[in-house]
Amino acid sequence: MKLKVAQISESAFSVQGHGVHTAFTETVRGLRASKKATVWENSFQKSDIRHIHTVGPYSLFHLLLGSGKKVVSAHVVPESFIGSLIGAKYWLGFAKFYLRWFYNRAHVVIAVSDDTKANLEQLGVKKPIKVIYNMVDTSRYKFTKQDKKEARKQLGIRDDAVVVIGNGQVQPRKRVDTFINIAKKLPELKFIWVGGMPFGRVAADHEKMQRLIDDAPGNVTFTGVVSLDEVQTCFSVGDIFVMSSEQETFGLAIVEAAASGLPVVLRNIRDYDDTFRGDAIMCNESEFSKEVQKLSDSRDYYSQAKKRSAKIAKRFDSTTITAQLLAVYESSLGLHNDDIIENK
Repeated sequence: MKLKVAQISESAFSVQGHGVHTAFTETVRGLRASKKATVWENSFQKSDIRHIHTVGPYSLFHLLLGSGKKVVSAHVVPESFIGSLIGAKYWLGFAKFYLRWFYNRAHVVIAVSDDTKANLEQLGVKKPIKVIYNMVDTSRYKFTKQDKKEARKQLGIRDDAVVVIGNGQVQPRKRVDTFINIAKKLPELKFIWVGGMPFGRVAADHEKMQRLIDDAPGNVTFTGVVSLDEVQTCFSVGDIFVMSSEQETFGLAIVEAAASGLPVVLRNIRDYDDTFRGDAIMCNESEFSKEVQKLSDSRDYYSQAKKRSAKIAKRFDSTTITAQLLAVYESSLGLHNDDIIENK
């Protein structure tokens, strides 16, 4: 008998275009591909495991009243709100209280990185915390030269252009301004920021972010909020990936970029110490443009960076992470190996 698993995320019927929804989608896809679980999305079907990804009222209802053991993925910590939503500094205290209370209602909390686990422990989460990184079905991001050529034609990009991809919500903590400044210093390259402001005017510094978009130089394109399929198309036209964020719990787009065969350039922050450091090019603010230029100019440097990013894709592929997730499910149910309990 397969495990019966309900995957819960308010993003499925509300705001999308952000990493939590992608993580939810990839988790569902990975579990179904494993054929070791029957998976329902946002269902009150009687389940062995109810895995919750968001922290809003719908998820709270499932947490308190839904069947099965409650596994909660901590995709957000209080610091995630700073530079993401308007006025976060004024209600951060309540956010800390609520997240601590919410996570402590779970049977098991999944931290998406070691740094997130440390943040949760500092927050006061007492329930068992397991570190399981987010996953990506990397097979969906493998592109041929012909795929790239056709996608570039579709988007009106020259075959010989060097394309730098950024990805994420347009918000202060993502440091879109850094991405734009790199583009200003390297006008011969093409820059595409994949993402927009899915939370609209409640996004932090909405007007300032809109001005950044409006005043960006001609070699920068902002796609706005796009579907996951469109994200894949954008990655397929790229040559280099830059993530300029100042804070991340994980950074799922990094794995997507690595799976797409792109060298990965990241801000040098501790959030990546246990995930991407060593296989990505780490930069301080003043170093981004130099590293992007070097990747553009040096074939050997570019080749070595691609080999390093391939390690990222392999490490966080859904096959590997799904097995870890299933082990946590079974452990929370007191199961071992292939023993599966049956709903009565």
